[in-house]
Amino acid sequence: MANEELEGNTLNVYAYIVHANKPVGTRDVTRGASLSSTSVAHRHLQKLEDLGLIEKNAYGDYVLKEKTGVSGHVWVGRNLVPRLIFYSFFFMGALSAEIAIILLSRFVSGLVVEASFLFLTGMTAVAMILFLVEGISLQRKTKPKNHSGTQEK
Repeated sequence: MANEELEGNTLNVYAYIVHANKPVGTRDVTRGASLSSTSVAHRHLQKLEDLGLIEKNAYGDYVLKEKTGVSGHVWVGRNLVPRLIFYSFFFMGALSAEIAIILLSRFVSGLVVEASFLFLTGMTAVAMILFLVEGISLQRKTKPKNHSGTQEK
């Protein structure tokens, strides 16, 4: 669809509306997406409305009309998660298996771990860390804030 249009603050606003799962006003979006003013929020809401992703209800609040795919992200429930985090989980699993083999070699005679395997284990650890750090960084940019008038219990 138009997910090349969903980036930066527009993506933050969209993620906030999906996560809120209720009608939201311009002020809610301003606080929830950490925008500088209601006019900035309104501009991004208009853009999302033009894309057909949200609509105004009878009370003038905005509601989700369509949940669409976002480039480089996966929807997990109502949360937008960068694919990089899932890639880091893959490397985390590979790293766990490699560490298990290294530990097993300590207890099983005849099982020898070569230096090249240790090097590749280190590379797997580096890849896992890089994907995780980049994924978390991207997640922080799109994570909606929880600003509601009532306290959660």
